Order: sequence, then structure tokens, then C-alpha cells
Amino acid sequence: QVQLVESGGGLVQPGGSLRLSCAASGTIFSFYTLGWYRQAPGKQRELVASITNGGTTNYADSVKGRFTISRDNPKKRVYLQMNSLKPEDTAVYSCWARGGVTDYWGPGTQVTVSS
Repeated sequence: QVQLVESGGGLVQPGGSLRLSCAASGTIFSFYTLGWYRQAPGKQRELVASITNGGTTNYADSVKGRFTISRDNPKKRVYLQMNSLKPEDTAVYSCWARGGVTDYWGPGTQVTVSS
């Protein structure tokens, strides 16, 4: 069983930066693939970035070159550094972990990009 809690969301101006953090508990964290999803009002949830237990990363085309995902296994944390933010990045961002065939989700944190 995995519990995930996000932090670091908020309001930022276009072109600004935010760093999201996700704290995990209750599992052997290093074995899991981790990632960040987002969902904007009226839109489908999309995978923004993921990182395997071996450190391989993958990004949605819309965030490549602007967002960076990283993980700290001893601290059981995964991060999303978001730079050059755009209004279209506004969404609820949720931390995700996959262990085997089971997915786990955090409650989400709101990111709003607006002037």
C-alpha cells in the first residue's frame, strides 16, 4: 500500500517557476515507477512526466524542455520542477506511483498560471 501527498502548488505568473513535491509512505519506494498527471477543467487527465526505478524519464510533448522530474529514493520523494510556465499549464497536478499492476494517486495540488 502506498500513500502519496503532494505539495508546492500555487499561483504563478506566466514565465515563472514552481517545484512540486510528492511524499510517499508505506512501501518500498525505490521499486516503483513514479510520475505526475494533470487535469484541467473540461479536459482529460494527461501524464505530464514519469520516471522509472532505473531513472529513465519520459515527458509529454507539451512540457519537454520546461519540466523536469526527479526522485529521491531514500527520502521517498518525487519532484516536478516546472519552468517557463504557461497559462495552459493550469491544472490540478497529481502524484502517481505504479507498483506491479497497481496504481496509486495523491489527492492533487492546484497550479494556476495567470497574470
